[in-house]
Amino acid sequence: MKRIFASRELLLLVAIALVLGIISSRFPAFITLSNLAAVFNDTSPLILLAIGQMIVILTKCIDLSVAANLALTGMVVSLINISAPGLPIIVTLAVATGFGACLGMFNGILVWKLDIPPIVVTLGTMTIFRGTIFLLTEGKWVNSHEMSDTFKAFPRTELLGLPVLSWFAIAAVILFTIVMTRTTLGRAFYAAGGNPHAATYAGINVGRTQFWAFTISGALAGLTGYLWVSRFAVAYVDVAGGFELTVVAACVIGGVSIMGGIGSVPGALLGALFLGIIANALPVVNISPFWQMAISGGAIIIAVVLNAQANRTKGRVILKRAEHAT
Repeated sequence: MKRIFASRELLLLVAIALVLGIISSRFPAFITLSNLAAVFNDTSPLILLAIGQMIVILTKCIDLSVAANLALTGMVVSLINISAPGLPIIVTLAVATGFGACLGMFNGILVWKLDIPPIVVTLGTMTIFRGTIFLLTEGKWVNSHEMSDTFKAFPRTELLGLPVLSWFAIAAVILFTIVMTRTTLGRAFYAAGGNPHAATYAGINVGRTQFWAFTISGALAGLTGYLWVSRFAVAYVDVAGGFELTVVAACVIGGVSIMGGIGSVPGALLGALFLGIIANALPVVNISPFWQMAISGGAIIIAVVLNAQANRTKGRVILKRAEHAT
């Protein structure tokens, strides 16, 4: 019972329920199924990016270039769409995912082969990716009238009552839950971050594992890049500016340890949903959206404190057992 109440996922579910309860007491329409579906759809890009970021953080790394990857990939597929408006959507999706994966591989190689700290690498590539967009476009925007109707309509197309964008988030949650819990690669991500030395002795190449984590994060960022620019029908240099911090916040709030080795896909999902609900609820209750940053920061601090308390409790138990043994 104690473990159940210590579960970060359960705490987040309770927090989300409380927020929805408070909002619904003043605005009952907010918790209707149609509105909650719309909130989930709005949060889907954050969910996709948070899953990729979670995998990277599990390996004791961090990817601050995800939003810049999103922006660059979104611009690239938008320019391709202008040149070849009849290109099938499946090809556009493959190009976006593949191009994003290549950008993630670039991060991974620098971390793996050159042993550069991940935060330094991704801060650098974040600037490089944004700068590349400017070089490609000279600061110009790609606007709605320049994009083909098929290109713009795909994320909004409804399937079984939900937009395709939402289904991509659902599919990613299911796929990566299986990967992280049922595959050798998933266990390697946990091992590489939980205890890199032990992972090495067990035959796991920590650097290669981190490389694949960055590749997956990049692929999800690239996919999100197409879905983002096509949904909002605009691509420019500062698309999703600063969004990388929201992605990290979703992971930390969802119980992913910055120290590596601890986290889950459901936790990242709930962290993203918590921030998504807050972002959608503040305008409804006439609170400035700028408060979202303060609320997110407060939630991060609380999450870090909970992580520290959990680790401290484990340490005390070990010491007590050691004293009892002597």
